[in-house]
Amino acid sequence: MKAVQVVAFGRAADVVKLNEVPDVGSPGPDEVVVAVEAAPINNSDFMIIAGRYGYLPSPPATLGIEGVGRVVATGSQVRNLKEGDRTLIPFTVPSWTERVKFTASWQRALPDNADVQQLSMIGVNPATAYLLLTDFVKVPRGGWVIQNGANSATARAVIAIAKSLGLKTVNIVRREDVVDEVKSVGGDIVLLDGPDLAKRVARETGRAPIQLALDMVGGSSALNLMNCLAPKGVLVIYSAMSGQPFSGSALSVIFNEVSVRGFWLGHWGKTATDQALAGMYDHLVPMVASGAISAPVVGAYRLEDFSQAIAQAAAFKGKVIFTPN
Repeated sequence: MKAVQVVAFGRAADVVKLNEVPDVGSPGPDEVVVAVEAAPINNSDFMIIAGRYGYLPSPPATLGIEGVGRVVATGSQVRNLKEGDRTLIPFTVPSWTERVKFTASWQRALPDNADVQQLSMIGVNPATAYLLLTDFVKVPRGGWVIQNGANSATARAVIAIAKSLGLKTVNIVRREDVVDEVKSVGGDIVLLDGPDLAKRVARETGRAPIQLALDMVGGSSALNLMNCLAPKGVLVIYSAMSGQPFSGSALSVIFNEVSVRGFWLGHWGKTATDQALAGMYDHLVPMVASGAISAPVVGAYRLEDFSQAIAQAAAFKGKVIFTPN
């Protein structure tokens, strides 16, 4: 069985290899074996390869943090899936390989008429977006959420999920050429980042109070978001795409009681119940199947073409998907 693995930490061109690995074998009583159909490349994968992620496996280790596939074998106690069902691969199971095996607890059969590549991307970005909107602040229906990096896959999911929850979004981008793109996927307000952001947001929203801000950029962009928050608002940092330390306002923290929180799906997953996981994906799967949540895919590759796949994904122009089977 083939798998794309990291054999040391460093430059992807030097440390990522296609290796032969032992097959997963037969399922245990509560397990399923799944033939991987689609597994995306995420920014998190690049951070793991570089040795800069919150969790680092011991090389050689198979990469990939999400995906989807067909059940090819089930254990005797499995009732929620059967052979032939398409299902999500848990984000704890490395997916850049031909087959995986895992305990089938919260998983459901996925709709066959949905785009398999879009389904493969539910596990990380839409899940993160859902939890950012539901786990930190109870924003009332009709209320506003503000986010930067608004043309990213996670931010696009935030826009769609916010609409499903009756919320409106202020979306901040760093390039003029993506403004219309973000508007086309449903962003209510789309603005360019800048030090005067708070004034422009207040004008566009009619000075509506904003209690939740989502930062994936870092640097001064985090400060710009913080300045848009109402008293007792919450800034949630979930990525650091700029690579710069985030900036914040001590005055906002002290006098407006604005708080700063961090979010990592890996931490949430450690304590998430089967009920919480099932409930989240029951909300997300129909949205992906209907096209309400989607991310642009710019390439699909066999495992054997991993070098080209990783090179294209590193340009961050859209999602790249492995299609092992």
